[in-house]
Amino acid sequence: MSNKRDYYEILGVNKDANPEDIKKAFRNLAPKYHPDRNPGNHEAEEKFKEIAEAYEILKDPEKRRMYDQFGHAAFQGGGSSGFNIDPFDIFSQFFGGDLGDIFGFRSSSSRMRNRKGEDLQIRLTLTLEEIATGVTKKVKIKKLIPCTHCDGSGVEPGAKIETCPSCEGRGVKRTVQRTFLGQIMTENICHVCEGEGKRASQNCAVCHGETRIRTDETLEVKIPKGVSNGNYLTLRGKGNIGKKKSEAGDLIVIIEEKPHKFFERHNEDVVCQLNITISEAVLGTKVQIPTLYGKVELSIPAGTQSETVIKLNNKGLPLLNSSRTGNQLVKIHVDMPTKLSSEEKDIFKRLSEIEKSKENHKGFIERLKEVFN
Repeated sequence: MSNKRDYYEILGVNKDANPEDIKKAFRNLAPKYHPDRNPGNHEAEEKFKEIAEAYEILKDPEKRRMYDQFGHAAFQGGGSSGFNIDPFDIFSQFFGGDLGDIFGFRSSSSRMRNRKGEDLQIRLTLTLEEIATGVTKKVKIKKLIPCTHCDGSGVEPGAKIETCPSCEGRGVKRTVQRTFLGQIMTENICHVCEGEGKRASQNCAVCHGETRIRTDETLEVKIPKGVSNGNYLTLRGKGNIGKKKSEAGDLIVIIEEKPHKFFERHNEDVVCQLNITISEAVLGTKVQIPTLYGKVELSIPAGTQSETVIKLNNKGLPLLNSSRTGNQLVKIHVDMPTKLSSEEKDIFKRLSEIEKSKENHKGFIERLKEVFN
């Protein structure tokens, strides 16, 4: 169970709040807890992130519907906290700038923040046998790593670091607009130095100042038993590295099931079809039948009817994160012959005569055994 606080409680609104109420709550709360207004206050920063996350979910009708139905579980591993939600971006998009833009002072967060690297996503196809037992798979991905030539700085080794001529070292470009309300001053990150206030006299010859290069990497992914189609695993820090060696993104591994030639999955149970002859159905038989864990001997009792289902306990799939295991259900189909040899016709004629005999009151199974014996 998630230990996260309720999003409605965070914003201080009722569950039937309309979109305008949600916007108003965010407008009042976000500036109050913004890190630039509370420097060094870790608790306020966490509160700010919490408010931004709650607003990001509740402002979107589809995300809000999912949250109302499933709670925080709707976004586990790949939801609001599974992918990159930047509370500062949410704030800027809502207010049209950073805190410094709004109140007219220079904001530390209006400089470039070392953003987390991008998440990567791959699809991994598994057989039912692999899902039944769990498996470790090797996967090859293309990802961004720090440039090996400049050690992720983006600067050509030996190059000089100079004050940015565009922003004169401030990291931001300031503009003043005249409106009927008076002068409004805004600050935007300098696109030349990306908010750092300085730049290299020569960018790295390999990454051209981007600080990252693309490479192939092979990873081992441990898949637990019992996963289903559409389940996914999040490998923290295995995605692209952020610029200038900031935090790496995650690798999202989405599970896909390979169709099986013999089994059909129904949650944790597996179903298979078995064709038998009339004589096997009447007299009973034993057959070798495959399971996800190897072959077993299946006893088919005498008199088995077509469409009968025989259950093999604990031969299905394990339930994810549980000690429970499903069953294998074997559906029997009795084949009706369409062409008979002369010998087979004689046998069935003899059986027909026995069935018609009023003197013989034995059951059908006993009479058929007499014919074949």
